[in-house]
Amino acid sequence: MDATQTIDPAEAAHFGALAADWWDPRGSSAMLHRLNPARLAYVRRQIDALWGLDPAERRPLAGRRALDVGCGAGLLSEPLARLGAEVAAIDAAPENIAAATAHAEGQGLAIDYRACGIEDLAGETFDLVVSMEVVEHVADVAGFVAGLAAALADDGLLILSTPNRTPLSKLALITIGEEIGMVPRGTHDWTKFLTPGELSAHVEDAGLIVVDTTGLSFNPARGFALSSNLALDYLLAARRQPA
Repeated sequence: MDATQTIDPAEAAHFGALAADWWDPRGSSAMLHRLNPARLAYVRRQIDALWGLDPAERRPLAGRRALDVGCGAGLLSEPLARLGAEVAAIDAAPENIAAATAHAEGQGLAIDYRACGIEDLAGETFDLVVSMEVVEHVADVAGFVAGLAAALADDGLLILSTPNRTPLSKLALITIGEEIGMVPRGTHDWTKFLTPGELSAHVEDAGLIVVDTTGLSFNPARGFALSSNLALDYLLAARRQPA
């Protein structure tokens, strides 16, 4: 499969242009900074459940390989490394990889950053594969999800997050978010958002089973939180069929 089948060059250029500002919590990626605590809480909940880990363990991913797909400048890659994982992280925009590499070096973190698509990892497998707020930006959703599944080890865990295609997500992320500058203009195309049923179908077509779907809700005072409400954004966890 040609990597260009899943990478959308226009999307890569859009996010690459934001690279220098990515680590500014008040900059163009402020929304991702606010999302991160809830996303990490979900990752921790799911790995503890799947692998029977101690919730008090500070480095629960020690001895495991993690892959962050569509990593941007490393907002999630770095916490995964701090949780003990050997992290590889890929992004379609070379500018993001450069910013991610420089920031990780400044933090004393060894992360294997690569400017490439999921198709370029043929043969490599990982215990944890995460791809947050990415699937709605790719050129070929089915091919992208199949690539994620191919990168998953037999006892591995795949975690995705993406906006739901609902009137609420259109209002919050585009009408309000992009209009008032909380999200850079042109970031989202509401017609490319996937419902939980649509994303689950792609995951199942790739040979995995969905083990959990949890919503991300937003409160102006408290920020993002895990929720039973899937209307705005949601996270999905999947694994291979048990032998």
